[in-house]
Amino acid sequence: QVQLVETGGCLVQAGGSLRLSCVASSSIFNILHMGWYRQVPGKQRELVATRSSSGSTNYADSVKGRFTITRDNAKNTVYLQMNSLKPEDTAVYYCNAWGTTLNYWGQGIQVTVSS
Repeated sequence: QVQLVETGGCLVQAGGSLRLSCVASSSIFNILHMGWYRQVPGKQRELVATRSSSGSTNYADSVKGRFTITRDNAKNTVYLQMNSLKPEDTAVYYCNAWGTTLNYWGQGIQVTVSS
């Protein structure tokens, strides 16, 4: 079992920055692929960014050039640096960890961007 705890969400003005953190309670963190997803009411959860165990990254077109996903295996933590935030980035952000037969989600954290 892997527990994921997200922190860093809050209310921020458009154009501002936030960094989300997700700490995993697992010694196998370094072999897990990690990602961030987001969801707004009435819509499906969507991919924001992923970072594989080998370091390759993938971003949604809507956040490319503004968001950066990084990980610190020594701290079992994955980060999402969000710059130039827009009101449409407002959502509940979820941390995801997965492997061949594993798939875990955090509880979600609210990010609100005011115009």
